[in-house]
Amino acid sequence: MIRSFLTVSSGTLASRLLGFLRDSMIAAQLGTGAVADAFLVAFQFVNVVRRLLSEGALNAALVPSWLRLREVAGAPKAAAFAGRVLGTISAILIVAALLIGFLMPLVMTALAPGFAGHETLHLAVNDARLMLPYLAFAGPATVLLALASAQGRFALTAFSPLLFNIALIVVMAGLIITQQEAGVVAPVLAATIGIAGFLQLLILIPRRHEQDNAAPLRISFDAEMRGFLARAIPGMVASAGPQLLMVAGAIIASSTPSSVSWLYFANRLIELPLGIAGVAMGTVLIPELTRALRGGKKDDIAHAQSRALELAAGLALPATLGLIVLAEPIVRVLFEHGAFTSADTAATSRALIFLALGLPAQVLVKAISPAFFAREDTLAPLLATLKAFVVAAVAAVLLGHFFGASGIAAAIAFGAWSNASSLIRQGVTTSGIGLDAAARRRLPRISAAALLMGALLWLAVDLASPLLSDSHLLVQATVLLALIAAGVVTYGLFLTWFGVTRWREAGAAVSQGHDLHV
Repeated sequence: MIRSFLTVSSGTLASRLLGFLRDSMIAAQLGTGAVADAFLVAFQFVNVVRRLLSEGALNAALVPSWLRLREVAGAPKAAAFAGRVLGTISAILIVAALLIGFLMPLVMTALAPGFAGHETLHLAVNDARLMLPYLAFAGPATVLLALASAQGRFALTAFSPLLFNIALIVVMAGLIITQQEAGVVAPVLAATIGIAGFLQLLILIPRRHEQDNAAPLRISFDAEMRGFLARAIPGMVASAGPQLLMVAGAIIASSTPSSVSWLYFANRLIELPLGIAGVAMGTVLIPELTRALRGGKKDDIAHAQSRALELAAGLALPATLGLIVLAEPIVRVLFEHGAFTSADTAATSRALIFLALGLPAQVLVKAISPAFFAREDTLAPLLATLKAFVVAAVAAVLLGHFFGASGIAAAIAFGAWSNASSLIRQGVTTSGIGLDAAARRRLPRISAAALLMGALLWLAVDLASPLLSDSHLLVQATVLLALIAAGVVTYGLFLTWFGVTRWREAGAAVSQGHDLHV
């Protein structure tokens, strides 16, 4: 599982790094004014739909059903089922895109009520309509990627999303070279998003004919398909929990100028560690747990769940501390260019610190949810997600009134912990989620290693503060990268000294696909 996890995580890391480049260019061109707020609310809407379908969400519903059919009824039956899923979801999304496009003024008003009565609403509606073609392409692409991950072909799942960011970066480069105004940049980028979805699907179409895993292609609403959709929709909503919490925050933030933009750019930094852990959990862990459940192997189930929780803690804890300590230098280096000012850096950094407090909870949800999805229980994660949405929205109203964007960010973190605590309680009582002896031994050591790394990093940042604030951008970036690299190495050394893992065994786990052992 470690090797598959690293394959998916590497692809996600590459996509997120390209995403940083994309967002840095967007920040430089649009800044944080009305045009940026309108574009980012529209982009967030499309992103939520994209995350509902991709990043392990559809895997949660399709993979267990497909594997069960293949084992019980054979490959042809499984392929026919996948063909019906592919055709039906494609048709549903085409109709949904047309309907949403017609109702977009109402949709944008619901997502950003603070825009009502302002030109910002008109801009957001236009941008969102230009982005909508992406929805029609995202559905079939995600079904094909889910089938690939079910068969253990994780590289395609990991690296195909790169095209989305590459297309936007190429267009952004052209806009920067030609020095276009923000009012031109936003609609051009919005239209590019739809085209990027088509490019992502284009590279997957030959795979379907080669492998014949989704044939014949049909639209069907028979009892089996209705049952699948009844399981899929709750699971997809639950898998998009972090994005829905951001939507709750944006609804409240839309009444304050620039707050939507500050929260968006801060959240982009949260999505790097969350994406690496979350996508890999959804893509790798669900098939692993499903096979273990089908075989009735309790030891394999406990092993997979324990390793997932170790990986979640091992990634989330140092990332949380690193983002808190390095919040302002990271935001300054990545985004403080062009129309993005030093005041925007300060506000975005404060929001990032509070959002980072919820990162461990969000990664924990990504680690625990597959235990429910593999058992085809999508209701419990759905209810936990909806409860977290309400908690975040209510807290955002209260905290946002007193503390602005930072208070809304704290409310989002509070919602994340509500989601995690609900799933933990439900998992322990009904799904048998627990830790094996190795995990109980390693998790406290992982926490100690992260805390020590965070303390040393804080001291290093204090010493390097003149270079991180008053020097040339290239010097700031070099120092920042050196601090991050030092933090990673230090954390690895502490893990080794505390007996969590050893370098030789880590290398063997990656090269041979084994798990880590003390």
